[in-house]
Amino acid sequence: MMKFAWDNYRQYAMGKNELRPLTKNGHIGNMFGGLRGATVVDALDTLYVMELQEEFQEAKEWVEKSFDLNNGEASLFEVNIRYVGGLLAAYYLTGEEVFKSKALELGEKLLPAFNTPTGIPRGVINLGSGMSWSWGWASAGSSILAEFGSLHLEFLHLSALSGNPVYTEKVMNIRRVLNRIEKPQGLYPNFLSPVTGNWVQHHVSIGGLGDSFYEYLIKSWLMSDKKDAEAKRMYDNALEAIEKLLVKKSAGGLTYIAEWRGGILDHKMGHLACFSGGMIALGAEHAVEEQKQHYMELAAEITRTCHESYARSETKLGPEAFRFDSGIEATATRLSDRYYILRPEVVESYLYLWRLTHDPKYRQWGWEAAQALEKSCRVESGFSGIRDVYSTNPLHDNMQQSFFLAETLKYLYLLFCEDDVLSLEDWVFNTEAHPLPVNRTDSLVKANVQ
Repeated sequence: MMKFAWDNYRQYAMGKNELRPLTKNGHIGNMFGGLRGATVVDALDTLYVMELQEEFQEAKEWVEKSFDLNNGEASLFEVNIRYVGGLLAAYYLTGEEVFKSKALELGEKLLPAFNTPTGIPRGVINLGSGMSWSWGWASAGSSILAEFGSLHLEFLHLSALSGNPVYTEKVMNIRRVLNRIEKPQGLYPNFLSPVTGNWVQHHVSIGGLGDSFYEYLIKSWLMSDKKDAEAKRMYDNALEAIEKLLVKKSAGGLTYIAEWRGGILDHKMGHLACFSGGMIALGAEHAVEEQKQHYMELAAEITRTCHESYARSETKLGPEAFRFDSGIEATATRLSDRYYILRPEVVESYLYLWRLTHDPKYRQWGWEAAQALEKSCRVESGFSGIRDVYSTNPLHDNMQQSFFLAETLKYLYLLFCEDDVLSLEDWVFNTEAHPLPVNRTDSLVKANVQ
């Protein structure tokens, strides 16, 4: 599947950000500003780990010769998780200097986004001028929790590799702001003003807008070789509040995480929130003994709910969001929620639960997802998202997302590997599934995939 996705990208869209597999051309999009080759950078470590050596060399050559860090308005978050994360992982896996130097060059271009009264970065940056601003759709010029909260892993590595503490200082300051501010009932709303440092509205979600902030807390602690006690404390407290206020059980016995709108629950869960089964399992490993089993059970229950969102669809792929109200369970009710864009979060949780429990059902569920992808998403020239998971003959959206190669296929592959391939003891995956080494010394040393 990876070779097929890559070969078609290379043939029809090399250097563009993504492949449009139906029309056999490239897509540039506006998320990455003037940057190109999102699929190349996102796929590097997957190609390397899968030992697709020829394809990896093609990708590396493109980075060396054609990757231009030119200007344009880009998402700070997307550039960080896909490009900086992808380049850092490729460097740590191979030791090739080109990946390190490009990562550092790009990291430097992101720094002006932090020039705000609070030091909370704005969401959009012009990579040339350094001007930054908030997304037009974000309420009252606010910054988004998942975006400014998912920089920590990459920025600590940028500091370690460059010897420049500025990256670490920027992300530690974000933490200071978050620790200073009042959390409604211990929860973190999704919108924060980079000017005042106050919450802009009280919408809380473990799915889109919030998701990877929580993931980066537990992973920051793991990446620090369990020395970053503050990250662990913030994670534990956040999870406690989430469980108390947002975790619910449906009439049919499915555990889900609702969204919170100023105290009113919205009984829906996004596909993006399905990473949380894996996150909770990862944290449970390191919980105090009496809580360990409780959290492993919670992780397994949430993952089962996400599996049900796949199992209850015609295509056996899950919708973008699914609801639990008026008798509906784990099913999308709105037409606008029925699409699937090759997202990885459900198979990501299968991988973590497999590695931590070795219950064979997770491999079975992953294999079912792989077969469903082959059946409904594979087209003549690549893989495409679909518009309605409940249709027997779904329409394709003509987009092979870069994260399909970075995450979905990598997690599925690792699900069937031995545990020592990118072992969870030695590596922490960023939110785009780019593996970064656990820091066992004061300066991060080059690690090898072996």
